[in-house]
Amino acid sequence: MALQIVHHPDYDAGFAVNHRFPMSKYPLLMEALRSRGLTVSEALSMPEPAPAAWLKLAHAADYVDQVLACEVPEKIEREIGFPVGRRVSLRAQLAAAGTVLAARLALKHGIACNAAGGSHHARRAQGAGFCTFNDVAVASLALLDERAVENVLVVDLDVHQGDGTADILKDVPRAFTFSMHGERNYPARKIASDLDIALPDGTGDAAYLDRLRAILPELCAIRRWDIVFYNAGVDVHAGDRLGRLAVSDDGLRSREAMVISHFRMAGIPLCGVIGGGYSTDVPALAARHAILFEVAAAYA
Repeated sequence: MALQIVHHPDYDAGFAVNHRFPMSKYPLLMEALRSRGLTVSEALSMPEPAPAAWLKLAHAADYVDQVLACEVPEKIEREIGFPVGRRVSLRAQLAAAGTVLAARLALKHGIACNAAGGSHHARRAQGAGFCTFNDVAVASLALLDERAVENVLVVDLDVHQGDGTADILKDVPRAFTFSMHGERNYPARKIASDLDIALPDGTGDAAYLDRLRAILPELCAIRRWDIVFYNAGVDVHAGDRLGRLAVSDDGLRSREAMVISHFRMAGIPLCGVIGGGYSTDVPALAARHAILFEVAAAYA
């Protein structure tokens, strides 16, 4: 069967090409997936904007209202990294809903990917670090709230620590957060996940994959997970300008195969989100993000 992919043209909020956040990677990712034969019409889905009720499961009500009204205080906008106008607000609502939809498709089909998401620096009270709403936290809490799942695992392999997800889910006993990230990278002040592994600058394929290979069985031993949210950030790549690690394209492919095969062989549904990636060569960046979908398609 074809891989279930969630996407929306308004994942691209139309930033200038020289913005630090490479917004054009979203349409370029879809082009890359089409060129690889991974987009099958009956397996493509588009989300509607997330209702406020979902967003308020994860975020403070006043912050959600500010984003929806495009009235976010300038101090918070500075921490996010861009103004929250209409297109940014819509993009955040769509990306959160996209991860909810991808999670539901994963529960039905075993695996699905959102062609956005991984906004893991958005905390309960506000956004930060290019993240407006925390889509994985929203989706986790939405599924738990409607009792579609009982136990949720978040595997966050973005190079930046998943501080926002840790903040939002820290008092949710049925959710477990794991982050493996660069020790000296953003955020400077980290919020402890349930399990954190911090890697030194320059970590390459062998050391990176060895650490990951050792931890995956431990995660599955904690309890029986009903779904895993996998943040497959490609900013661990040696060519990423914000990453400081040294993982190659082959290393990324091995990582995705290791994670996806581990959970799918255990019969656990997996919802993939793309996470961070900050190369100035945006077509190359989109190709790195496409690796998640290429590997996931083998398990669809």
